[in-house]
Amino acid sequence: MPAAPSPAPLILVVDDDEGMRLLMGDVLQASGWRVKTAGSGSDAIRAIERQPPDLMLLDLKLPDGDAPALLRQIERPGRPVPFIVVTGQGDERAAVEMMKSGAIDYVMKDTALLELLPAVVRRALAALERDRSLVQAQAERARLEREVLQISERERERFGADLHDGIGQRLTAIELMCAGLRQELAAAQPQLGERLGEVMQHLRETVAQTRRLARGLAPLDEQPEALQHGIEQLARDMSAAGSVACRIAGLTARPVRRRDVAGHLFRIAQEALNNAVKHSRATEITVRLEEHERGLLLEIDDNGQGFDASRRRGLGIGIMQYRANLIGAKLAVESASGEGTLVRCTLPEFP
Repeated sequence: MPAAPSPAPLILVVDDDEGMRLLMGDVLQASGWRVKTAGSGSDAIRAIERQPPDLMLLDLKLPDGDAPALLRQIERPGRPVPFIVVTGQGDERAAVEMMKSGAIDYVMKDTALLELLPAVVRRALAALERDRSLVQAQAERARLEREVLQISERERERFGADLHDGIGQRLTAIELMCAGLRQELAAAQPQLGERLGEVMQHLRETVAQTRRLARGLAPLDEQPEALQHGIEQLARDMSAAGSVACRIAGLTARPVRRRDVAGHLFRIAQEALNNAVKHSRATEITVRLEEHERGLLLEIDDNGQGFDASRRRGLGIGIMQYRANLIGAKLAVESASGEGTLVRCTLPEFP
């Protein structure tokens, strides 16, 4: 069944001159658009509340207030009413100011108004449609990027689980078999037993490496406090490496129950810590995760050499910013040469 055709765009004409209002309405209807009219700011507000128009033709001067006052009253976050200014002779400067305030275009009340009006409206509606298409395309691209990243993270987790539960367990079983065989050969063939001991040592090292790889691929488990545990383990691993002291200043936030949010926050912390170790020559790093107003605050602060944050943004910062954007967080990097680096990620709403 074919889809029903979309209704024609709705134009709201706001003008206190009844004759001009009717003439503009007739011209616009003749061009195929639906038209509503209002003779004052209060009438316009009621019309917009009943049915928001696709475009408004707004006279600069109204009997109960000027155009800017009306615009302040009808302002709606995320749902602005697009408008074209209709102005008389001598008000061109005011019309230009309205353009700076968001008007799509302006048209003069003169003898050419009715002739030019359909073209001006058509151009404005086309610009609005392009803007809507761009917004939709950007939203779809963001959705696909999130989906691709989620699939990638799931595959990393699956691979990590396979390493830990599959290959890691098999290698451990082989090591145990070698241990039993070594005991049997200890008296009869001591040299072969020593060789088996060397094999067992290699197996233990391989098992340890496999577990490290698995933890890197799937760092967070299914527990509610997986993010806190993961950050604690990161700090321990950093400190155990010996080149830097990684200190936890506080992990006081409630558990993050959304795994995707917890995963992105963990990767942001991991990237910031790795950057501090690799590039900043830091000797001490402080990590903090706590509740901030209604959301979360993650901070990684190092005492390294720092950099000019206004001029240099590497791939690591770009990746952290991308992850923050995916979960609706704000990322800030504060640094200056010789003053260390602070990475702050703020999540407005607690997940």
